[in-house]
Amino acid sequence: MDALRARALAFLEAHHVLTLATAGDDGPWAAAVFYASRGFDLWFLSSPRSRHAQHLAVRPRAAGAVQDDTGDWRAVRGIQLEGPVKLLRGAEEAEARALYGARFPVAAPGGAPPEIAAALERVAWYRLAPERLYLVDNAAGFGKREEIPLR
Repeated sequence: MDALRARALAFLEAHHVLTLATAGDDGPWAAAVFYASRGFDLWFLSSPRSRHAQHLAVRPRAAGAVQDDTGDWRAVRGIQLEGPVKLLRGAEEAEARALYGARFPVAAPGGAPPEIAAALERVAWYRLAPERLYLVDNAAGFGKREEIPLR
């Protein structure tokens, strides 16, 4: 199990974009967001006016996928996850900004170009803490999906 966890963590570290799936009264929605991770928790930012942020304001739960881009079904690899999403404030927001800035230096506190710094002042910061997470690896067999116990 430790090897499976290590593979999943390495996969998250090697990738940058989470397809975030939310649901609201207007139906389901998916959006690509850049993320920073620590363990299996993912931090991301978004405009509070975005459809997915509006969904999260009412139903603070999401599913997501991080995957390789491939044209060969035998090479499909990725992470599927679901869990609560928390809107961050105060010290938790500062932590998110630091983690995100370490992952994406162009967004680092105090180091972002003026136009990016201004945009970062208008976003909301979130943490997705997965309750369920799967590692998908078709190279190990078609539809091969292993659940990683979390909490």
